[in-house]
Amino acid sequence: MLEGSEQRTVSENHSAALQCEEAVVWFAMSAPYRKELAAKSWLDRRSIESFVPMHYAVRNRRGRKSREQIPVISNLIFVRSTKSEIQNAKSEIGFLQYLTRREGGRNVPIIVPDEQMHQFMAVVQTRNEHLVYLRPEEVNLQSGTNVRILGGPFDGVEGVFVKVQGYRSRRVVVLVEGIAAVATAEIEPDLIEVIK
Repeated sequence: MLEGSEQRTVSENHSAALQCEEAVVWFAMSAPYRKELAAKSWLDRRSIESFVPMHYAVRNRRGRKSREQIPVISNLIFVRSTKSEIQNAKSEIGFLQYLTRREGGRNVPIIVPDEQMHQFMAVVQTRNEHLVYLRPEEVNLQSGTNVRILGGPFDGVEGVFVKVQGYRSRRVVVLVEGIAAVATAEIEPDLIEVIK
């Protein structure tokens, strides 16, 4: 039998774990076989916030070219919810899966911090045709400078001002840790403020 203080500690740890379990956070998820839009539609009907990074691409269908919005990264969807709500959704949408990372010998779901997600969404939602999407390993953020953009379509976005391979000028890169990065279009130097 546990003594009074030990019982309180166990109880406090259990309630802290439950609070963490019930926190509303952004989960990085996968909807294989290009079903990210079907998953988003299902989540929207149940008022569960989700985000699929989209961009315009020219498609050629039966000899006719058209400009369509398509997912930037196949199968990727971000879902903002509690873990228990996601578990219920996963039981109904059999193809929805967590993206995971190794931690302490186990695979744990990737949770994207709110501010990081907000910055990424702010850039992607401009639908700018000059955005560059990168894998995290394609960009060296250590060689860049932390900046904030003042004005224009990327007003308020914070990221790292760095040289992106294959492009002449430096760009502001916003990273979703371990998942993806997006580089803005070229920015006028007078719209960039260094963050200390």
